[in-house]
This record gives sequence, structure tokens and C-alpha cells, in this order.
Amino acid sequence: MMRLLVFGPGYTAARFLAGLPGSAGVEVTLVRSRAVEGALTLDSAELPAAIAGATHILSSVPPASEDGADPVLAAHGAALAAAPAGWIGYLSSTGVYGDADGAWVDETAPVNGRRAGRLAADQAWAALHPAARVFRLPGIYGPGRSALDRLRQGSVARIDKPGHVFSRIHVDDIVAAMVASLTRGAPGIYNVSDDLPAPGEVVTAHAARLLGLPVPPLQSLESASMSPMGRAFYAECRRVANGKMTRELGLELRYPTYVEGLAACLSEMQP
Repeated sequence: MMRLLVFGPGYTAARFLAGLPGSAGVEVTLVRSRAVEGALTLDSAELPAAIAGATHILSSVPPASEDGADPVLAAHGAALAAAPAGWIGYLSSTGVYGDADGAWVDETAPVNGRRAGRLAADQAWAALHPAARVFRLPGIYGPGRSALDRLRQGSVARIDKPGHVFSRIHVDDIVAAMVASLTRGAPGIYNVSDDLPAPGEVVTAHAARLLGLPVPPLQSLESASMSPMGRAFYAECRRVANGKMTRELGLELRYPTYVEGLAACLSEMQP
């Protein structure tokens, strides 16, 4: 039986739990940031035993802040390093690569991301355990969390910045990669991204047309009403290569571009 311990079951991890094959034979223990019935917290007395008894461990918990420590490793790093689990997964970010001026980056590319906390956590999880898999994820979208939803909720800025592209991935393809890694591929780092990095303004325009809405006008980054985090996003440009994922995990993407992915999201949207 698989005994799966999950730290921080957020959007992607919850989808992973729902997509596990043979879930009837999976015993799941959840660890949340606050007390919730049926789940542990990082300071639960039962957690060390749960770590020692888990066959599989997943963390989707980000660092506490841009420069902060990983709360899971800070509390239980030694126990996790000594765990007998045969599979340990960590959901990281392709932001660790920093700005590549539009070039392709694979798992061998240097990491110099602007968020020191995320970078430190990525490297710490990769070195933590012989069974560790670090999944570096770009922009995640899926049902309830896509350009379609943002457009239906209000206006969306389309930034006119020629040459700026970014990579993305449908949540179900993340799940497929994670599930494949349970039985295929060596431990290590995997970029999990689709095949077509594209400008955000192109994706937003396509989403608007799918919804039958007016395409929001282009505007400059300087004139857009955006958060500092949003502006920082446009300071970096890279294309994320997924060759290792497809080779070692034998994965064929269900949604190789945003076109197929948004169409699937649209089919799941509530009227």
C-alpha cells in the first residue's frame, strides 16, 4: 500500500491526489498550515511518526517569503532526510532560472532567480534525499485558474512588451508528470512545461475570443495598474525546455499548448 504524506495540499497537490491511479489503495496523510479536522500541522506530535512511516512524500509548501526559509525543512528537514520513503516530490518554480533574455533553459542551466527563498528551497530539496524529485513549474493554469477566469472576473491587462514570452503548464499535465515519476525516471530535477512559450497578451486575446468578449487593448507596462510582483514578472524572459520530462518520464502532454489547454478549461467552466 502507498502511504502518502502531503505537506500543503494546494491547487496542484489536490489535483494530484484526485488523479492518483488506484486511489483506493492509497493512505493519505495531510499536513496543513493551521489546524483542520483530519489533518496534521507542522507541530503535530504525530508528524515524526508519519514521516518515518510514509512510502511517498510530497511538499507543495513555498518559502514563507521571498527571502524566507522553507517552513517544512526548517521544522522537519533532518527527519525528511532520514525518511525511508522511496519517492519524495517537491513543487518548485522555473523562476529559479531568473532572466534568460528569452533563451531556452533546461535542467542544466544556471539558477540565479531573484527570490532567494525559493532558490534556496529548490536546491535544499534537490539535495535532501536520494529519492527526491524536484518539479520546476512555470505559470500554472487549469479549471478555475486560467485567463478565462480572470477575464470573466474583470478587466485583464494586456502588456505590450515585444519579445517577452513565458512558459506555462496545464495542471493536469503536472499531475501526469508526477504520476509518471512514481514508476519512471530517476530522482532529480524536472522542468514540467508545455511545448509553446508565448506572450501573455496573445494568450489573453485568445481567451477573450473563446469567451466571445472584446479583446482587452494593449497597454504599456508603465501605464498598467499592476502590483510590484506583476511588474517584476515582466523583468524576466525565458523559454522552459521540457525534453528531460518527455524522455525520462515517457510523458506525452495532453495539452501541448495553451490552445488545447484553454479549450479544456472552457469545457469545464460553469455557465
